[in-house]
Amino acid sequence: QVQLVESGGGSVQAGGSLRLSCAASGYTDYRYYYRYYMGWFRQAPGKEREGVAAIDSDGSTSYADSVKGRFTISKDNAKNTLFLQMNSLKPEDTAMYYCAALLGNTGRPLSTHEYNDWGQGTQVTVSS
Repeated sequence: QVQLVESGGGSVQAGGSLRLSCAASGYTDYRYYYRYYMGWFRQAPGKEREGVAAIDSDGSTSYADSVKGRFTISKDNAKNTLFLQMNSLKPEDTAMYYCAALLGNTGRPLSTHEYNDWGQGTQVTVSS
């Protein structure tokens, strides 16, 4: 099992930037033996959780259309940390942001149903 702890959320005005971090533990023994994905997801009040960005063990990335060109996902393998750089933030980006991990392969890296382990979330609020 993977333990995930997010940080970096906060309140920002539209057009601003935030950088989310997700510290991972409990899986480091597996990362050289298994294919894995790590992703960022978000859930706004009254809406379903949706995939924002994902990165696989080879460094390939996937993004939701709504964040392409504004958000960048990256990882630091040495520090077991996942990042989400969010620029040009919009009020519609307001949500609870979750980090998730999948040990294995998937053809749907932005699907919430594919991921096994989740963090507790960090709130992002963008005001107009």
